[in-house]
Amino acid sequence: MYIKKLRTDFGGYFFYYCRRKIYSLNRMYHTAIMYILLFFKNIKIGKSSMFYNRAYFCRHPESEIIIGSHCRFDSTKFKNLIGVNKRCIIATLLPNAKLEIGNLNGFSGVRIGCAENISIGNDCLVGANVTITDSDWHAIDPQERHNEYAQKTQPVKIGNNVFIGLNSIILKGSEIGDNSVIGAGSVVSGTIPPNVIAAGNPCKIIKRI
Repeated sequence: MYIKKLRTDFGGYFFYYCRRKIYSLNRMYHTAIMYILLFFKNIKIGKSSMFYNRAYFCRHPESEIIIGSHCRFDSTKFKNLIGVNKRCIIATLLPNAKLEIGNLNGFSGVRIGCAENISIGNDCLVGANVTITDSDWHAIDPQERHNEYAQKTQPVKIGNNVFIGLNSIILKGSEIGDNSVIGAGSVVSGTIPPNVIAAGNPCKIIKRI
């Protein structure tokens, strides 16, 4: 069967199969490395999650990062052909912060910064270069702006089976309901109900699913 396909389009199928093999080897190598690193960093992760290239995890002392099973973290520039700008960066920023990621989620070049509480449900697709944060990172008050502990925080909750389009930003206090779709390049700051398509800056409901 493979020979027949190569005869119909040698250049297409040959490099397609080579690409798949390269990323398969990449996944096996980096997944093994990441499980070892996460163990020593005391970051909980379930079984059968996969890593394409090495993601960066930073757990603040006395905080918690929990990752479910069968998740996928893509930090390669070319596997996701829509383009990943940076490797996945997942971090807790303050003591007592809790970041919890459910099962069967897929991330491409995601940046997650958790200062208080971020929870992501199951079966979510998070597109390339999405940022999720539950804090302002710096205080609005000019006198407190350089004090990292003066930043305002508000929990973020993302439900099950949510699809967040590439380059979107999920800000503090946001809540996205089950099955909803966030359009590419959106800025979410508030509540998006279940079973809707929402997009824009600020993100607004376009239609119900």
